[in-house]
Amino acid sequence: MPTLVCFHAHPDDECLATGGTIARASAEGHRVVLVVATDGAYGEVPQDLETGETLVDRRAKEVAASAKVLGVARLEMLGYKDSGMTGWPQNSDPAAFINADVEAAARKLAKILQEENAEAVTIYDWHGNYGHPDHIAVYKVGMRAAEIAGTSNIFQMTTNRDAFRRMRDMAMNNPEIVSETQGIGDFDPDAPADDGNPMGEPESVISHRVNVEKYCAQKKLAIACHRSQITDTSFFLNMTDDIFKLAFGTEYFIKSGETGPARDRWLFE
Repeated sequence: MPTLVCFHAHPDDECLATGGTIARASAEGHRVVLVVATDGAYGEVPQDLETGETLVDRRAKEVAASAKVLGVARLEMLGYKDSGMTGWPQNSDPAAFINADVEAAARKLAKILQEENAEAVTIYDWHGNYGHPDHIAVYKVGMRAAEIAGTSNIFQMTTNRDAFRRMRDMAMNNPEIVSETQGIGDFDPDAPADDGNPMGEPESVISHRVNVEKYCAQKKLAIACHRSQITDTSFFLNMTDDIFKLAFGTEYFIKSGETGPARDRWLFE
């Protein structure tokens, strides 16, 4: 069975962005390799760190637990420092992922792609889905790594802006959904995100609409592994199973070289 490599920026991105796809691929017999670019050092700092334990230590444990839940066969951390959000002082750290030499970073990932004889790799869309600098770096490094390794099936994870807008409008007319998706009515998917572009992409350019409803329980459990970043009061974990499936039961990708409109497809067809 073909191998899938999923390349992400930080610990927890794997379950929020592609958790269902990872779980489905694993369940269908594919070998799934998770590669995380940064240490996630600038996430939320929990109050229960042990003596001598750092946030980096905790997040490494959490991503390992999430990977196990999702059925990941191999987890690799590339070892770059978290770059923080746009405009943060951490952006100027020479060790930050956004300041890494793209060619050098791409060769690290390409080595894994070649070792695994990967059939496909997931990255993010050209602006990192919502403009996070590390996510944009994942796109740049991932595209170059695939070129080096000769991995032709590149899937750019994105958010379906049109679907999100429809879900928001539906939610605002349903009190039950509003109560379980805190703040959804205040979020405008067409507003500028971190880099000035709207979140995600319109469905006219999305090639793959992947149904992962069957794997939402695993996806939710994987999210719960990242307790330092997603607390018990998070709306992710407080949603009923039906509402969670509505919100997160579909994952979207743009296959490099293809276009939309979005249609029901699987990465391995």
